[in-house]
Amino acid sequence: MSAPSIFTFDIFGTVLDWRTGMTEAARAEGIELGERAFDEVIAYQARIERGPYRTYSDILAESLVRVARMGRAAAQRIAGSAGRWPLFPDSADGIRMLMRLAPCVAMTNSDQSHGIDIQKQLGFRMNGWICAEDVRCYKPAAEFWTAVSARRNVPFGPHWWHVSAYADYDMETASKLGLTTVFVERPHKVWGPSNWSAPDLRAVAALIRV
Repeated sequence: MSAPSIFTFDIFGTVLDWRTGMTEAARAEGIELGERAFDEVIAYQARIERGPYRTYSDILAESLVRVARMGRAAAQRIAGSAGRWPLFPDSADGIRMLMRLAPCVAMTNSDQSHGIDIQKQLGFRMNGWICAEDVRCYKPAAEFWTAVSARRNVPFGPHWWHVSAYADYDMETASKLGLTTVFVERPHKVWGPSNWSAPDLRAVAALIRV
């Protein structure tokens, strides 16, 4: 096993509890968003993300309008607040522990404004925050990883560890590029083959000592 020289993290669904956040935000607007509807919202977003670049706030708002039949003003309010959705309880401690081992960089299908809000919730700035608004494309496109490699001056290889709860958005591409992949068992997840798995981000640090 190669010792990590960098960790990159999926954020929405891995660090931030987007299912709870989106469900509670929709309820505050008078819409009940069950598990099936949430999955349909995410699937709608994935389709739009494969097309010409648009901000995640725009995509999120449209998905709520089209799938959940939400009014546009309410959907835009939710999209603007997405970075303030709750973090998983282990996220801040886990990332802080991992930052002592190697740089920790967000690699997220979101906007710059979401990064500001999420890092405020963490209580610290990560070593880097690279989002779709920066690179003008969305995971799972390999171009996203290429952009991160160039910006961080880090070549592809097993020394680069990528941490995510999603095989479809993250693990498949990361594995093809030769990265070490760490699957995190979140309540909402898409399982796929990975080099390692962990119940939460605190447990990821323990893998380095295996």
